[in-house]
Amino acid sequence: MSVAFVKEESAETAAETQLPDRPISPHQNLVTETGLKALEAQMQAAREAFEAANALEDVNERRRQTAGPVRDLRYLAERLRTAQLVPAPTANDVVAFGSTVTFSRDDGRVQTYRIVGEDEADPKAGSISYVSPVARKLMGKAVGDIVTVGEQELEIETIA
Repeated sequence: MSVAFVKEESAETAAETQLPDRPISPHQNLVTETGLKALEAQMQAAREAFEAANALEDVNERRRQTAGPVRDLRYLAERLRTAQLVPAPTANDVVAFGSTVTFSRDDGRVQTYRIVGEDEADPKAGSISYVSPVARKLMGKAVGDIVTVGEQELEIETIA
């Protein structure tokens, strides 16, 4: 009777520790050199977390601790497999993938963002994904061009 209880508990624990896959974007996986290195570093960190968790003796705790790293390993392996390295732009006449763009909004705010891949994007750190609404409107535009995003007008001031 106690063996059946342990097996049932283990099965429940196993089911609880299988995390759903992280969603993979349907867009091309464009990356900058920095973004590719970041994906590789994340993959290494996930491997290390998996190895550390896999060394635990308690089987149920091992399952719980390896669930996150296993999910991350699947996601990162796919992102690295599909990564398309885009070289840095050679000219700054128009906004392109990898460009740093400074624009002013019609409410007076001035913002600067670098246009990067989806996994690399961090608006708080000054980078936005090339598939974001703002980036899509800015791509291919030059200094002085005005684009409308939602109800806001953005005027491109500099491209670097």
